[in-house]
Amino acid sequence: MKFNEGMLREGALKDKNILVTGGGTGLGRSMGEYFLKLGANVVISSRKLDVLEATAKDMADKNGGKVIPLACDVREIEQVEAMWEKAKSELGEIHVVLNNAAGNFISPTERLSANAFNTVLDIVLKGTSQVTLTAGKDWIARKRPGTFLNIVTTYAWTGSGYVVPSAAAKAGVLAMTRSLAVEWAKYGIRSNAIAPGPFPTEGAWSRLLPGDLVKKFDPAKKVPVGRVGEHQELANLAAYLVSDFSAYVNGEVITIDGGEWLKGAGEFNNLDQIPSELWDMMEVSRGKKH
Repeated sequence: MKFNEGMLREGALKDKNILVTGGGTGLGRSMGEYFLKLGANVVISSRKLDVLEATAKDMADKNGGKVIPLACDVREIEQVEAMWEKAKSELGEIHVVLNNAAGNFISPTERLSANAFNTVLDIVLKGTSQVTLTAGKDWIARKRPGTFLNIVTTYAWTGSGYVVPSAAAKAGVLAMTRSLAVEWAKYGIRSNAIAPGPFPTEGAWSRLLPGDLVKKFDPAKKVPVGRVGEHQELANLAAYLVSDFSAYVNGEVITIDGGEWLKGAGEFNNLDQIPSELWDMMEVSRGKKH
């Protein structure tokens, strides 16, 4: 076996219906695809329905199973509640919620507008809490067990310069994960989290760090094992934590980063090497100032 191969046995998620927010692209899609391979049905959700529909068709064609695309802005509770009811009507029951939707700006904090700061808080913390409350209240009212898996980050507990709204929001998600693990366990609801290190998705690092900066601040150089993560490695861990094999794991956050945060806490702290002129160029490349 190799680290970039599937880990769980065939059918490990058979008959499970899983909701993945931010499931149309990137890591959300990679985790969703592995869930399908293991026998689950998947609801993928984000704001862009056209992207979701194309992704759903491609995922189902490759892996089989049902993939239901549902547009939803997690910042809007009415949309979250409507999405949850639609997901249940399509699949009958949702057994697992993977809170993966996120947003981030890499920027000196003093350059961020209040709107930019709040946008990240609203997507990451407010969005995750609204999906969690909607699902959790429904499971409790109908006496159904359920599983939450939240994607956080290693700087949720260390903090990190240049991603302050993300750090604050992810820290809140981590606290909620641990708190509900205790409070809702009596209802048969487990809550866990994963804190990934660098798992580059297509275009993600170049958008955050354009031009030669993406080479200068290559995340692999900060990781003791000498490489970034493969999507399958994260998918393996996620699949285990949403499966019944992890029934005794509750309230845990598992780091998967090759030792990066132990080597240097605060994933983006080294960006203090970027001069002001380059921050100006980055803002221009994004098309607007925050």
